[in-house]
Amino acid sequence: MSLQYQIVPVTPFAQNCSIVWCDETMEGIVVDPGGDEKQLAEVIQTLGVQIVHVVLTHGHLDHVGGTQALQKLLGQVDIIGPHQADLFWLQGLENQSQMFGFPPTYAFEPDQWLNDGDSVSFGHQVLQVYHTPGHTPGHVCLFSESARVAFVGDVLFQGSIGRTDFPQGDFDTLIQSIKTKLWPLGNDVTFIPGHGPQSTFGHERASNPFVADEMPLY
Repeated sequence: MSLQYQIVPVTPFAQNCSIVWCDETMEGIVVDPGGDEKQLAEVIQTLGVQIVHVVLTHGHLDHVGGTQALQKLLGQVDIIGPHQADLFWLQGLENQSQMFGFPPTYAFEPDQWLNDGDSVSFGHQVLQVYHTPGHTPGHVCLFSESARVAFVGDVLFQGSIGRTDFPQGDFDTLIQSIKTKLWPLGNDVTFIPGHGPQSTFGHERASNPFVADEMPLY
């Protein structure tokens, strides 16, 4: 048994929505359905995955904009995350959608907030939850110890890091989150960012101009 995932870029911001599942039970989750919910539902159906949770890393529109519509298409699955500190982002979704020219997106609250140390389970798979503020105050990352894979939203990218010029963003806090929460997970960990290509923590430690700490690549 192993964890599988498929990345589906959604919205004009090409946000990496991830469909993640247990290949033994075919139960799975959707991480950050920012939009294009009909396309996501079709991919889920084609894969044969039974979605049990929609999981949100943070409250920005391009990551959560399709949540409620996808929930209806999938049959009222639970919405989990982010951390409660991002409530103000979820409450302001209507303004966000007007600002960016997106279809109207209305405020909502998840069925469950996530905290540091929580876990998200589906099938025989478990993702550990890490609270990683800085891009937003309530951002969380998800980590599979068995698969050595992390879903990091907009905390870290290949060669870059998340923006910190949004309300309640903070550069020093973001750097601290990356170095104290993500780096200890291991250089071999592959991460799926909210935008752009996958990379590994080791590669970023060796080469990312924002957070490199001169660790050797291997």
